[in-house]
Amino acid sequence: MSTYLNDKVAVITGAGGTICSQVAIDLASHGVKVCLVGRTEEKLQKIAETIKAAGGTCMVYVCNVLDEAGLETMADKVYETWGACHFLINGAGGNNNKAMPSIIQFDPQELSDDKPEDLRGFYDIDMDCFEDVIKLNTMGTVLPIRVFAKRMAKDGGGSIINFASMNSYCPLTRCFAYAMSKAAVVNLTQSFAAYFAPANIRINAIAPGFIANERSKTYLGTPETGLTARGESVIAHTPTRRFGQAGDICGSVRFLLDEEASAFVTGVTIPVDGGFLTLSGI
Repeated sequence: MSTYLNDKVAVITGAGGTICSQVAIDLASHGVKVCLVGRTEEKLQKIAETIKAAGGTCMVYVCNVLDEAGLETMADKVYETWGACHFLINGAGGNNNKAMPSIIQFDPQELSDDKPEDLRGFYDIDMDCFEDVIKLNTMGTVLPIRVFAKRMAKDGGGSIINFASMNSYCPLTRCFAYAMSKAAVVNLTQSFAAYFAPANIRINAIAPGFIANERSKTYLGTPETGLTARGESVIAHTPTRRFGQAGDICGSVRFLLDEEASAFVTGVTIPVDGGFLTLSGI
């Protein structure tokens, strides 16, 4: 087993979320010193307790990834505490129900003065929330790269992982802002990978499939309690016939960070989706 990760330093944004909390725990178990970044200290502290209980090393830092000055302060703190940051994992992101219609395609009723109260079409969504989703998923990736790549370049290199989505390849219904922004993540991953290659900084992305979490239970259901119509459609389009677990992402993260395993890999987006992209649905 590679020992490359041991004693390296990683900053993980969105570390209080389902996927990146598990990524943080996994990396810490391989000897990585992990800085857990998010907006809710309580969530981060729970992850930190798990890491420390297993003998790992971590710190908690509450920060908004859209605050470049705050990111600069955090980067300085990491450097003062542990030295050079070797890895950046951009896990912060998300969607907002107010930016989503309740219907999957245009309905003439959405333009009617007496439309049903529960019908929310494209013209009823909150465009401020729409813009917020795009900013979070795009600029919330760009700004941490801007801050940490500068330091990595000075220190001789590093590895960055962004988080894309199944929406990056083909937009799911109702996910306009989220799909737009996650498609952008694939593009900016390629752009920055080319730009920072001379600095010995590799930049890649992971596109998770449908990963089980508390939110997914609401709109997808579970095999144990019963699937929603949308959940049944997802499983029907997934050859492995199951939802993913957060732990399914960790191996790909380790691969992309490990200079011994992936030194010639940059600018790619790896789907970790149970084969979801292989089926057209026809």
